[in-house]
Parts: sequence; structure tokens; C-alpha cells
Amino acid sequence: MAHSKGLWGQITSRSRPPKPGTPLFKAWSAITGLNAWIYRRSGGKLGGTFDSAPVLLLHHVGRKSGEKRVAPVIYLHDGDDLVVVASYGGAPKHPSWFHNLKASPETVIEVGREQRPVLAHVATPEERARLWPQVTGMYPAFNDYQARTGGREIPLVVLKRR
Repeated sequence: MAHSKGLWGQITSRSRPPKPGTPLFKAWSAITGLNAWIYRRSGGKLGGTFDSAPVLLLHHVGRKSGEKRVAPVIYLHDGDDLVVVASYGGAPKHPSWFHNLKASPETVIEVGREQRPVLAHVATPEERARLWPQVTGMYPAFNDYQARTGGREIPLVVLKRR
């Protein structure tokens, strides 16, 4: 069932994500960190959705820095797998967590209070063709993000329990 864009989707569809290194990016990173903190404290009851789309906490390790990081991301259930969208709000580049997962695909996610070890892989063209309509049906702003990427195809990442 398709949903209409909620408030968050309307705002993010009209604005680009902040560029790394800028004061706005630092503020965005602080808000993301606060979201993860609130999510953990509430078991996902707070910070666990964006416009009714479910959110998980994705652990990843900086491929250059080795720094442990956590990113709240929207996900889709696909049977026993979960699918996350490397949209970066429609920026022309992939989000850092996407590159980090490609370099180190064994990771952990938090869904509510559950910590789940997973193995990440980029969706094949066939998987993406099947899953893209589902993710945009759940969170329509992804269509707007795709339209403004400058030609970058937004990857979907499948997270398989390990």
C-alpha cells in the first residue's frame, strides 16, 4: 500500500543533505547521534520511524578511520531479510555507511531492543527491480531523492541474518 509523503519526506524532498565538513553537516551529525541515543533508550519507540517508515540502527566501521559508527536508516522487511536504502537524501555520492559496508559487510543492526548480526550485500539488479517499488511505496520521498542524484542509482542493501 502506497503512503503519501509525511512531513519529514516533504522537507527532505525539498532540501539537499548538508555537505561533509560544513557547520550544517556537523549539526546534522549531532542530530543523527541524538536520534540513535533516543532510539536505544526507548527501544525504538522514539526515533524508530520516519513518517511511519521503520528505522533501524546500522553499525559500520569507517573503512579509512577504523572508527565505529551508527546510522539510523529506514528499512523494509523482505521475508527474513531487511533492506536499507543508500539514498543520502539524493546527493550525487553514496553515504559513507554504504562504502563502509561494502568494505566490511559483516556487521550488527539494532531493531528495537534486538541486536542482530547481519551480512550486507548490494541488491542485484533483479532484487532492486523487485524491491524499489516497495521502498518507494513505504517512503515516497525516495523517488524525489532518486530524481535529484545527478544520475547516481540509489543502491539498496540487503541485510541477511548471520
